[in-house]
Amino acid sequence: MKYDVIVLGSGPGGYVTAIRASQLGLKTAVIEREALGGICLNWGCIPTKALLKSANVFEYINHAEDYGIQVNAPKADFTGMVNRSRGVADGMSKGVQFLMKKNKIDVIMGDGRLLAGKKIEVTATDGTKQTVAGDHIIIATGARSRHLPSLPQDGKNIVGYREAMTLKTQPKRLVVVGSGAIGVEFAYFYNAIGTEVTVVEYQDRIVPVEDADVSKQLEKSFKKAGIKVMTSSEVLGVETGSKENTVRIKTKKGEETIACDVVLSAAGVVANIENIGLEDVGIVVDQGKLVVDPYYATNIPGYYAIGDCVPGPALAHVASAEGITCVEKIAGQRPEPIDYGNIPGCTYCFPEVASVGMTEAQAKDAGHEIKIGKFPFSASGKASASGHKDGFVKLIFDAKYGELLGGHMIGANVTEMVAELVVLRKLETTGHELIKTIHPHPTLSEAVMEAAAAAYGEVIHL
Repeated sequence: MKYDVIVLGSGPGGYVTAIRASQLGLKTAVIEREALGGICLNWGCIPTKALLKSANVFEYINHAEDYGIQVNAPKADFTGMVNRSRGVADGMSKGVQFLMKKNKIDVIMGDGRLLAGKKIEVTATDGTKQTVAGDHIIIATGARSRHLPSLPQDGKNIVGYREAMTLKTQPKRLVVVGSGAIGVEFAYFYNAIGTEVTVVEYQDRIVPVEDADVSKQLEKSFKKAGIKVMTSSEVLGVETGSKENTVRIKTKKGEETIACDVVLSAAGVVANIENIGLEDVGIVVDQGKLVVDPYYATNIPGYYAIGDCVPGPALAHVASAEGITCVEKIAGQRPEPIDYGNIPGCTYCFPEVASVGMTEAQAKDAGHEIKIGKFPFSASGKASASGHKDGFVKLIFDAKYGELLGGHMIGANVTEMVAELVVLRKLETTGHELIKTIHPHPTLSEAVMEAAAAAYGEVIHL
């Protein structure tokens, strides 16, 4: 078979790339070894959000009296939550199957291995092999949970994010190692349904890629919810047992041990680039990532790479954008290179976290003279009405030109609000223009306008 474009991997980078290629009139095929939609749809973004929604609903029921509603002793059905999550994931994967048919994209199931001459050998589950050729081959193989020497994952006592979504029984005690997005999301979920949760973070604050003020607020909210947070702490090892596991942790005060039922290793991800033929083709790899140009071409003509296997944020929406940019360039269009300084990041624990651009520390380190505006949700009428007043919006402006350098939010539903800041930065909107942009009342989004006003001494509701 001969194609214009072959995409290796069907995650949010791969399947979006294939659809855009087909839209541009290119004969396209996708090679997938497991399930259409990749990790995001099947084991990542979508099913985890389904679990988090179940936890959120359970919390609402538990606090029903706060809203003037009486409910008799609710109980979390852990298996039911897991089953709902899997159902949502299955539905989304079937949706991708429909999109492949709609866009006349050939789906080839099996393990793909790159060959020289712009070809891929595909080995099906029954061992049969076939070779497909294309003018352009796009590698979109994604990433998987990183395995640490001190945390050898066995799928039972020490697990990664994939197993954490499908445990057969709810653990009574859980230790989460790592406080990035994956770690804090699972910490919130399990704590909300009654598990005793401890978060262990090597750095001096949780969600360390976020603005320091956000880290402080999330730690405060987590502790209020009963989650134990240990920062500046390192897991030395885990002794597994039939009844319980013992986690040895090095802290500033010395060594400490914690007993638990399950340990979740949430120490990041590593690219899936082994055993796909990179060495045979001669594609350059640096520090575990494929080296590409601004339009995702590798050093070998006709081979490209996008998503978690190339440098940059390992985020689904980034992979999708990279794939679209890549195939538009292949098709002869003139897409803009992606601005990696304007990528939104979202974390779906509770309170949610969302951000874009520079943190306060990064802006200062870059030499900017800055103005900072901060508006707490405790001063928001909509937040008070909804019963979720924890959190704030923090905006960082360049003092000279009024450019929005960065925006940082923590609170209920802020992941739905951050896109406004991304557009503002894309359009180079100034702080004064934002202040004069009328926001609807009562909404949480008013906090964006108020934070801008706070930066320039014009805030009304503080």
